Amino acid sequence: VDRDACELVRLEVAEFVKGSFLAHAPIVKVSAKTGAGISELKQALQSAAATTANRNSDRYFRLPVDRSFPVKGFGTVVTGTLISGQLASGDEVELLPQREKYRVRGLQTGGKTVERAAAGQRTAVNLSGVEHTAVRRGMVLCAPGRLRATRRMDVRLELLPNAAKLKHRAQVHFHAGTAETVGEVLLLEDTVLLPGQNALAQIRLQEDAVAVRKDRFIIRQFSPVITIGGGEVLDPLARRPTRKDAGRVEFLKTLEAGSPREIVNSMTQRSLLGLAGEEIVARTGWQQSEVQAIAAGLAEERALRVISGEPLLLLGEKQFQEICEKLRGRVERFHKENPLLPGIPREELRSILGKRVRTESFRAAIEQLLAEKKIVAAGELVKLPGAEITLTAQELQAKGQIEQAFAKTALAVPSVNEVLAKLTIERGRTEKLLQILLKEKVLVRVSPELIFHAAALNNLIALLRAYKKSKGEHIGVPAFKELAGITRKYAIPLLEYLDRQRLTRRAGDERVILIAE
Repeated sequence: VDRDACELVRLEVAEFVKGSFLAHAPIVKVSAKTGAGISELKQALQSAAATTANRNSDRYFRLPVDRSFPVKGFGTVVTGTLISGQLASGDEVELLPQREKYRVRGLQTGGKTVERAAAGQRTAVNLSGVEHTAVRRGMVLCAPGRLRATRRMDVRLELLPNAAKLKHRAQVHFHAGTAETVGEVLLLEDTVLLPGQNALAQIRLQEDAVAVRKDRFIIRQFSPVITIGGGEVLDPLARRPTRKDAGRVEFLKTLEAGSPREIVNSMTQRSLLGLAGEEIVARTGWQQSEVQAIAAGLAEERALRVISGEPLLLLGEKQFQEICEKLRGRVERFHKENPLLPGIPREELRSILGKRVRTESFRAAIEQLLAEKKIVAAGELVKLPGAEITLTAQELQAKGQIEQAFAKTALAVPSVNEVLAKLTIERGRTEKLLQILLKEKVLVRVSPELIFHAAALNNLIALLRAYKKSKGEHIGVPAFKELAGITRKYAIPLLEYLDRQRLTRRAGDERVILIAE
């Protein structure tokens, strides 16, 4: 073309890319016919390559699939650009969103077979154990167990200057990696986004997609389908927006521009149930070791608490202290409401906190309170330090009456209901007094219906020892009834109790007395 026409095209190109990332890129005139400008084009390409940052090979492996096809003798081959990490022949990979795992049989990059491919390279992956029809464009091969598919993303969205304004809840075509789906735009700061402006938004997708923080995306108008903008993913595993979430915008700004320490801390503070390390990895794409190092530093500063190291579970320090305070307060309240009980069972204490506290957080809080000596544990019971059962004069009298009711009847004991019904205090308190006597082992429960005084049982054991010495180690039910002076109503439960205590052993219709002489 002549010089004037060439200059006109150059001006048109400059105008077309104005306002984009190519606004200041060199424009090179080249003739395929004469070879003019070829050396300048090579130089421009070399300069661009020299200033382009390398893809991060230290991140987890991720490859958006753009094609899948069969190769005779090899099976399924998928291709795509390896956008992070490294992949080697023999590695296990996960296919998202299906969450299926496969083995890499071989790799090619640049048309050559290689043992390892790195981020930034076009890569062909030969997979074993999968039909090519099961792998489609838009799916993602990644490191197993590290990333997750999503249908909600919080983003920074920008409209092109020549686009029409975008309304809240507008439908768009969403493109990220090789995936394409329809999405609904929920504007988080206003109801309209004007051309050339940007805003925080959530995009709700019709189909699963895979992304991590800082991934780029494009949106196209629903109809007609033309490109109208794009942006950057801030949180790929976004929560549903709510009116009560006043701190959401500030949180997203931290995800957008904050340091890794600020991001992990902010994520943790917003996770009332605790934040798993694997979730941080899935949202950011960072290595697990990076997340653990950041968490350890924040824990030293008392910004958060490492509830569990393996698997990693984090909780905001303020939230952890609130759990500790609730636990101690609940134990204190239990003592006030139940002065006749020695302590509250751990499981009951756990259930009081409800589903808003994880079991791991509950255990960590209990361990913290025990270490600080703010509570003490006796088996499965938890109580305050120095807390003891204190009985009123009336309760002490009733306790003695219960004990005497069982003591004076020897082995022909009355029923529990009979004993408790004769007392003048309410039934709830009498049952707690009975539990105290059982805990002190003054009384012994032989069966659900029968309770005996410990002295009476000790006397029975002495009788059996004497019987064994004089008449031998075998004793039948009739002889046992006569020896103890009781009816069958008491004899059978007592013999079964002695069997459980390994003081006797059943042998047919008789018992073998095991008590040492």
